[in-house]
Formats: sequence, structure tokens, C-alpha cells
Amino acid sequence: MLNKTAQAGAQVDAAPRRPGSGAATAAVAFAFWITMAGTTVPTTLYPIYGEALGFSPITVTGIFAVYAIGVVVGLLVFGRLSDQIGRRPVLMAATFLSVCAALVFLAAESVPILFVARVISGFSAALITGAATASLAELIPQDSRVKPATVALFANMGGLACGTLLAGILADLAPSPLRTPWVVTLVLAAIAVIGVGLTKETAAHRTSFTFQLQPLHVPAEIRSDFLRSAMAAGAGFAVLGVLTAVTGLFMGTVLHESSHTLAGLVVFTAFACTALGQLLVRTIKPGAVLAVACLGLMLAAGLIATAMATKAFAPLLIGAAVNGLATGMAISHGIRDITTRSVPQHRGASVSTFFAILYSMLAVPAIGVGVLIRATSLRPAGEIFSAVVAVLALVVLLSLVLTRKPERTPA
Repeated sequence: MLNKTAQAGAQVDAAPRRPGSGAATAAVAFAFWITMAGTTVPTTLYPIYGEALGFSPITVTGIFAVYAIGVVVGLLVFGRLSDQIGRRPVLMAATFLSVCAALVFLAAESVPILFVARVISGFSAALITGAATASLAELIPQDSRVKPATVALFANMGGLACGTLLAGILADLAPSPLRTPWVVTLVLAAIAVIGVGLTKETAAHRTSFTFQLQPLHVPAEIRSDFLRSAMAAGAGFAVLGVLTAVTGLFMGTVLHESSHTLAGLVVFTAFACTALGQLLVRTIKPGAVLAVACLGLMLAAGLIATAMATKAFAPLLIGAAVNGLATGMAISHGIRDITTRSVPQHRGASVSTFFAILYSMLAVPAIGVGVLIRATSLRPAGEIFSAVVAVLALVVLLSLVLTRKPERTPA
């Protein structure tokens, strides 16, 4: 999950917002929600796919990882597309890709087809995030009680959270668990395509289309703070990625729990709390946010390791919640530094770099855990991974402590 939201928000904040109809706002928010939901629907279905197609946990983590890679490539190649050709065509393309992904999943009878479907999902997420966030910022009046960034945040993270829970419930209650969730997703995504198609273009200024890879950029003026935030948020994303990839496997093989809804609940909690963490950060002093996030990541890693060691569900669920809160705080801290302290002309590239790091952390550790599972088993792999996350968070925390400038006392 989680995005290009902050970049798009930063780009349009300086532009005047014009009020749009409630129907158009609802259509864009719904398109954002269902597109992101479609990217997490497979989460609770992986164990069923594994049984049906006969593949191992490392294949599951690989299937998940190609989604994150698709998002990174999509952000770097198409991150500015809605600025060039307009929000509406990009929104339609993203929701159409979501429809295509659901169709491919419906037809999937082999592992390569699952990989193709996940790549399509990654591109749909990359396209929708920036375009939908910018469109919402242009549709919702500046003096509205509900801010565009809040709507975008809940559409984004809410979609990521709801997709996995919806799939789990349908897999448990509806016939054909590998078909019904995708039929529902397909219908909702098709409605989103129609809804977006009925809206008007919101971008007042557009540039000509150019196919160009967006360069990465680490702002020199805040390099240390940028890297600390990226490391902390990246550690949280690594946990989100592993939870998304192997929670169903843990529930089935370790807890011997057949409920796909419970597996979906864990990932739902993680993503929902990531959104909540980005809101709660406003109640914490800016200088303490990253330290609190690191402590939260360490606590979450300990809880997840405890779940692995004791074969218990409660520590896993609580750990997912704590990790989500900490990750949301780290993301918010990083974006605040970029948008307020970096050079304006490089902010877009800096935000892209920030999220490219996060999505890379979403993919690579998941593959590493898959390799560990194959070499050992799920429980020791989870414990080793938790230890690595805790160490990474501790390194960031120690860096904060060691570089903190001492307060001068008057002579």
C-alpha cells in the first residue's frame, strides 16, 4: 500500500481549488477506493491459490513482490501523467486496469497468469494515486470541513484495508472463493469506470505528453532526516508487505485456523492503523514523532515475534495495529520534512524517491522471508524478520539520539 498522495497534494496546494459537485467527488473517491481495494483482494486468497495451483510460500512472496515493483515502475514512469494529459483520462485508465486485473485473476489457472495480474494491479495503483489525489484537491473547496488530503488518505488506505477483509469474508461465506471476490471487485471497478467517465476534467493547466523516467532525488539540505524517515517508514512497509504476503499461510499452517476473514482482519487492521497513524501524528510534538514511530516499530516487531513463538493470534493482531500506527507516523514525518524543508523545485522528485524506497521495502523483504521460509520454516523466518525490523528501527532511534543538538544553557 499505501502512495503518491503527498506529492500530488503538494503540487496542487499552491493552485486555487474550485468546488466540484458532490457526485464527482464521490465518483473519484470511490474509484480510488476500489482500485486500491483490488490490489489487496489476493491477500487472503493466497493459501487457496497455493492449494489449487500447488505452489510454495516463496512463490506467494514473489507474486506479492511483483505488485510492489509494478507500483514503483509506474510511479517513476507515469507519475506526472495526469499533469500532462489531465486527471480524468488517467483515472479512467487506472480503473480500467483494475477491471483488467480482476478479469485476469478470474481466468488465472497458472502461476504466470497470477504474476501478470499482479503487475497490472501495480500499474493501476500507481496511476490512480496521484491522479485521484490531485483531482480531489481540485474538486473539494478549500474551506470545506473535510479536507481533500483526508478524503484521499481514507480512500487510499481504506481501500487497501477493505480489499483484504472483503475477500476474506466472501471466501468464507460465498461459493467459489477464487471467483466470487473477483466478480464483486470486477463489478465495483466497472461502476467506478462509468462514474469517472461521467465527471469533468479538473486540471486547469496541462502540459504536453512526454515519456520520460522521473529522476530520483534525495534532497541534500535534509539528507539525514530524509534517510532516517525513509528507513523507519521502510521498516514499517516491510512488515506490511510480509503481513500481506504470509498472514494467510501463518493462520492456516501454524494456527490451523481456516477462517479467511481472520486473516483479512489482520491486514485490514494494519492498513487502517497506517491511515490513523498519519492523523494521530498531529497530536505529537514534531521533534518526537520519528522517535515514537521507532519505538512503535520495535514494539510491533516484538509482538509479531511473540505471535510466531507462541502460536498466538492476539499478539499478531496487536502487532499489526502498532506497526500500522508507527508506519503512518513515519510516513507523515518524512512527507512533512520534504514539503516544508526541501527546495521547492525538487519536492516532486523527492517525494517520488521517498515512496520508491518504501515500495522497494514492501517487495524485497517479502521475497527474503519467502527464501527463509523455504530454508527453515515460517515461524523461525518470522522471528528472524522481526529481529531485523527491530534492529533497523533501533539504528534510526540511536541516530536520532546521537545527532540531537544539546540545548544551550545561559551563562
